[in-house]
Amino acid sequence: MLQPHPILTGLLGRCPRCGKGRLFSGYLKLAPACDMCGLDFSFADSGDGPAVFVIFLVAPIVVILAMVVGAIYPIAPWMHLVLWIPVTIGLSLALLPPFKGVLVNLQYRHDAHEGHQ
Repeated sequence: MLQPHPILTGLLGRCPRCGKGRLFSGYLKLAPACDMCGLDFSFADSGDGPAVFVIFLVAPIVVILAMVVGAIYPIAPWMHLVLWIPVTIGLSLALLPPFKGVLVNLQYRHDAHEGHQ
């Protein structure tokens, strides 16, 4: 059986084995198991990885947008706060579940486990 692509299924929040079942039972809470194929998700531990990748993506986007807007429209510094704080929070919250899904799917695909001594 051909496995689904881990990045695509991760972005969609789907099971890494069948690609059909839901990966999440809440916003960032993993389901206990896939409702379609029964894969136990207890192996999954993405840690802080999704947050780090989201920061690395969102920060440059917001800084570049702030610089472009500041160059085109001279606005007060407080107005930048009013604009960019909600954009930063919104982008971060929107990107966390897909990034966590991708990391969990890649962890399954590569059979990654914690290191033991």
